[in-house]
Amino acid sequence: MVLDSAMVTFARFGYRKTSMQDVARAAHISRPGLYFLFSSKETLFRAAVTQALERDITAVEHVLADTGRPLPERLAEAFDQWAGRYIGPLTRDVSVVIEDNPDLLGEITETTPRRFEELITQAIAVESGREAAPPVAQTMISASIGLKHQAASREFYLERLKVAIDLLVR
Repeated sequence: MVLDSAMVTFARFGYRKTSMQDVARAAHISRPGLYFLFSSKETLFRAAVTQALERDITAVEHVLADTGRPLPERLAEAFDQWAGRYIGPLTRDVSVVIEDNPDLLGEITETTPRRFEELITQAIAVESGREAAPPVAQTMISASIGLKHQAASREFYLERLKVAIDLLVR
């Protein structure tokens, strides 16, 4: 609850403008109580982002493991869990606050995107072969990044992403 409240607060105000008091208020705990849990704003920020990214990766793993569903459907849902859910007024700010503060976050900003790419590549490799999978996965990720910046809505993002997936996994 505290970490979720922190993530929303950091997304709303940005890292620099967010105070521990803002987070405490959003989490419905006292400021001293928040400091008891997290020694600094940086520690809290790192924990909130880590939880969000790990939750995203776990959701992607779950979606891609469901081999009873067609690959294009699983890929679209995996990308939606990874990037699509961050499209929209407030949710877009979540990805921005993460992207704007890599120096505060350390290796998690590199390891989770790499893990996402590995998961997508593995899922594609099952149907397309190991050799063909990496460039297809990388192209899908590039398409997703471009669409994420163009999309005004999650629906638009998913609609266009499904077209890209269909083109790439034929």
